[in-house]
Amino acid sequence: MLRSRFLATVIALVGTTAAFAPGAFAAEGIGPAKKLGGETTTTTTTTSASRPNADSSKETLTIATTSPASGQTVSGTVTWAIGVVAGTPSKVEFLVDGSVQGTDASAPFAASLDTTKLANGSHTLGATAYGAKGVKATTKVTVTVSNAAPAPEPTPEPKPTPEPAPSPSAGPIYWGATIGSQLTGTQAPWDMAAVTKFEEMTHKGVSMVQFYQPFANCSSSPCSFYAFPKGALELIRNHGSIPVLSWASQSTPSSVNEANFQLADVAAGNYDAFIRSFAEAAKAWNHPFFLRFNFEMNGNWFPWSERVNGNHQGDYVAAWRHVHDIFAAVGANNATWVWCPNVDPDNVQQSLSSLYPGDDYVDWTGLDGYNWGTNPAKPDRWRSFRDLYRSSYAQITEKIAPSKPMMVAEVASSEYGGSKAAWIKDMLTRIPTEFPKIRALLWFDKFDSSMDWPVETSSSATSAVAEGIQGSTYLGNSFASLSPSAILPAG
Repeated sequence: MLRSRFLATVIALVGTTAAFAPGAFAAEGIGPAKKLGGETTTTTTTTSASRPNADSSKETLTIATTSPASGQTVSGTVTWAIGVVAGTPSKVEFLVDGSVQGTDASAPFAASLDTTKLANGSHTLGATAYGAKGVKATTKVTVTVSNAAPAPEPTPEPKPTPEPAPSPSAGPIYWGATIGSQLTGTQAPWDMAAVTKFEEMTHKGVSMVQFYQPFANCSSSPCSFYAFPKGALELIRNHGSIPVLSWASQSTPSSVNEANFQLADVAAGNYDAFIRSFAEAAKAWNHPFFLRFNFEMNGNWFPWSERVNGNHQGDYVAAWRHVHDIFAAVGANNATWVWCPNVDPDNVQQSLSSLYPGDDYVDWTGLDGYNWGTNPAKPDRWRSFRDLYRSSYAQITEKIAPSKPMMVAEVASSEYGGSKAAWIKDMLTRIPTEFPKIRALLWFDKFDSSMDWPVETSSSATSAVAEGIQGSTYLGNSFASLSPSAILPAG
């Protein structure tokens, strides 16, 4: 009867709650501890106490631990149940090793014991019942806690070590120079002995030679227009080098303001007859050359900049496309078009994206940039090649024209403010790995505006060039027989 009544009581008390202090277990209102009540009493240790009260009646109270059994080995979460043999307790306290862990104030009296909070070994589970008139009864059992050591966290599968990103390799690089008159008295290509002397200093032939030509000479009236420079181009080709013609829609004497050579004049067709004649002569020559048209357009120091000479936004692209279309119309496909802004490390020049004519009108991109250092002629600050080129290079090769190879068409360093030799060595080492889209490089070997650009300003600088271009990365002069089409990167 005791077992079945206890079980019935457990079932009837769904919804009962009991509050327990934090510790090894928590008393339950509804749950396994209540449902497992009514098991065989494993200890009959009881305590009864009575005392006279105001009406001389006595109170008898007897309890027993029904689960777990004394001497039982327990683990995990177990039911801890107290059965009432006699009397009516108002509450039961649950104690582990003499320390109160919680109280249950409703029958059946039970709790859930989380043995994982206890050390393995012997522990005493005690319970004290309190009667309405001050009588107490206790029961105790000894159990052995034996929890298995927690399973170790599974060792995660090792993540495969990612393959290191290969250092991008630029492949072979055309290299050369713009060579001034300081070596022989006449600049190249009109005196190819200047090229030979430059190669003697650097111990390697040049694969490119650059020179400049405006539309016209207006030192007297009327202006005279410069014809296609077949002779100069032929001298360079016969040397085994690739000609680089930097051609500009301006006149000499040069000025930022040239009212007759505004970009709109070019786009409107004012010079179409001259341009067509030039393009036809280029086609007739029938050998490849780089045509670097209206370079450094993002600055404000040339009359073809949109920010000077009465030009307007959009004029540059319109003029470029108009000239390009004339070359295409006559079939002058041996001209390789190089779009070449100036580096803009401080982000102060005109936006490049608005000046790009489009992939159909450009074969190569380019950049010009100089380390002015602290030269008194134009003091700035010492900047490495990376400092100068990094941001503009990334903008062009990642956003504006990612499919195009790049030419560094003008580059040089002053001796003032640092080591020119170290600067050159760093540039020639860094370009093939950090700037892989650069596939052509031209040193500006010319004194200009009192700047000390030539490599021969010090023996250490000359040696740095000679050492840096040896090997197979920087190419020599073996390009006399290129086919008459757009020039592709070597390799």
